[in-house]
Amino acid sequence: MTVSDPAALPGFAALRGRHYFTDQEYTREELLGLLDLAAALKALYRRRVRTPFLADRTLAMIFEHPSTRTRISFEAGMTELGGHAQYLRPGEIHLGGHETVADTARVISRLVDAIMARTAYHATLAELVAHATVPVINGLTDDYDHPVQTMTDAFTIYEHLGTVQGLTCAFVGKCADAMGTSVAMTMSRLGSSMVMAAPPEEQMTPEVEALVRANGAQSGASLTLTDDAVTAVKDADVVFTVGWWWMQPEDEKNELRRILRPYQVNEELWAHTKPGAKFMHCLPAIRGEEMTDAILDAPFSIVLDEAENRKHFQKALLLALIGIAELPADPELQPIARALLT
Repeated sequence: MTVSDPAALPGFAALRGRHYFTDQEYTREELLGLLDLAAALKALYRRRVRTPFLADRTLAMIFEHPSTRTRISFEAGMTELGGHAQYLRPGEIHLGGHETVADTARVISRLVDAIMARTAYHATLAELVAHATVPVINGLTDDYDHPVQTMTDAFTIYEHLGTVQGLTCAFVGKCADAMGTSVAMTMSRLGSSMVMAAPPEEQMTPEVEALVRANGAQSGASLTLTDDAVTAVKDADVVFTVGWWWMQPEDEKNELRRILRPYQVNEELWAHTKPGAKFMHCLPAIRGEEMTDAILDAPFSIVLDEAENRKHFQKALLLALIGIAELPADPELQPIARALLT
């Protein structure tokens, strides 16, 4: 990782109270600092050091769609930080029904210390951000991005490859998906070049392309769009893919199978990668569709590390955005606390 000594962490006080709408509102240095903080917290977790920085604090978790990793990782993370997480699903609150999104944001802000929301539309999350008076964290918007996942991906790449700057990442398959969008935006901001391989109808939008190219102009990263999966993976340090569908009807699934089959990450495609390349997938995976079992379960697959690291990165994010009031008594926690207060 970038920082091995917690005493060398950068300051995080400037992040307190901010929203995490997308990671594009954060500088490269701020994002790298969050990765450092995640590494420090993970090291403490590995040694089973208790980290009750957020005792008596509450996170509201709004889910418009089901979740495995996002729900469990945020809830477990808040517990390990000494706080509490509330799971709020459709039918249990009035979001967008009997109550406006704005009123929901205003009310919940009076009751909790932060809000994490997984919404069907980016516009819903934007309205929560506009009206909430506590930090709002993007837990995935179906039609745009998933920045807690892709910063976790960056954290996992750091652990395995030692850097993000100067790498080449290939995204193969459904590049128009929220994950394709988010991987390209996050990794280009951090300095990794992106190669996006997809059929034309599943390629990133011109809006996202412009954002990624602007990131690259600042970080030194490049962007390549192609319809050739072999070309995409041959120089890649990391190969990403994502599920081909979410909740589409069967006829749409069959059409996606037809157009995306040449982009399956399988043994034949992997034979074109360079030695040491890693495979990543945010999960859930549809085995036998976007990738084969032999790829998902291979030694070069780091998907389980990726899944576990959701918790460690999100703990760092929660701490930075919520903040702490004072130094804890435990001297092992004080270097992190000083960084949070600085």
